Amino acid sequence: MQSIFKKLSTIALAAGIGMTSLAASAEVKTVTISQAFQSMLYLPLYVAIDKGFFQDQGLSVIKETAGSPTAALSSVLSGSSQFSIHGPEWTAIAASKGANVGIISNAVNGAAVWIATAPDVKFTSIKDIKGQKVVTGLMPTTSTSLFLKLLKENGMNEKTDIDMIQVPLGTEPAALLGGQAKVAVLYEPGLDQVAIKGMKVVLGFPKTYGPYAFSSITAMKTVDPVVAQRMVNGMEVALRYMAKDPKGAIEIAKKEFPSQDPQVVENAVNRMMSENVFPKSVQITPQALKIAMETQIALGNLKEQPAYDTFINQTYIKNALTLK
Repeated sequence: MQSIFKKLSTIALAAGIGMTSLAASAEVKTVTISQAFQSMLYLPLYVAIDKGFFQDQGLSVIKETAGSPTAALSSVLSGSSQFSIHGPEWTAIAASKGANVGIISNAVNGAAVWIATAPDVKFTSIKDIKGQKVVTGLMPTTSTSLFLKLLKENGMNEKTDIDMIQVPLGTEPAALLGGQAKVAVLYEPGLDQVAIKGMKVVLGFPKTYGPYAFSSITAMKTVDPVVAQRMVNGMEVALRYMAKDPKGAIEIAKKEFPSQDPQVVENAVNRMMSENVFPKSVQITPQALKIAMETQIALGNLKEQPAYDTFINQTYIKNALTLK
């Protein structure tokens, strides 16, 4: 009888049937996820933790901050973390060098980067910034990578057409507001920090590129499949919650970023939701991955596109999508 019960449980898990109830009754497992930074982009992760969605799936999640995408990924490669959250390009680069890693869940599905200028700057196209000082994040970072790709696509060179000033991530708003430059490439909440002070938002990469695999959950391919499924399930429930209750998501963001002006936090989350930066589900489409990887290929960081079928674990994703 016990053997039959085990077989039935295994079949149910494999088919993704009744995962919520099974997880709720299962032993809680503790895992660590390493984030590149404490970032508003990772709001779906914070929602899943704050609202207890991981706990509902039988998962206790410890969140650690690595300080960079590569450091977060390294924690997975070394075994000190089961999961990491950052741009999938770092995972693709590691995989291209032989690392046995892949992507198990979407987290950010829009190119969450914007360009803002001082009020007196005329801007009708990217070519209007020729001759300007431009503040960008210190490489390697996706915001600067996207900006460089945009320049290249428009026949411009960052060394001859503009004066690009790279500063530590998070200090770009101060550089723009302080007059160090009249143009800045920004993430949130930096964008709305300057917008609330009167700076102009002149270009948004989310609208330029559409679906774009910007941030995702990475794991070793040898990760415990039970904890991996629970992680993806929790993310799926969090994304559904955010779509249904944006105000609730904003309140969680305010708790996660208590030093930020609450209005800036609200504006930033509303902007990212309205511009489809946050995905509606954990699914990552082949096209969204392809566009994201093209940025790294164009910059010479990646030689070729990763094989979608082996790089993105669709088993975990498809099971999570069946949750009721």
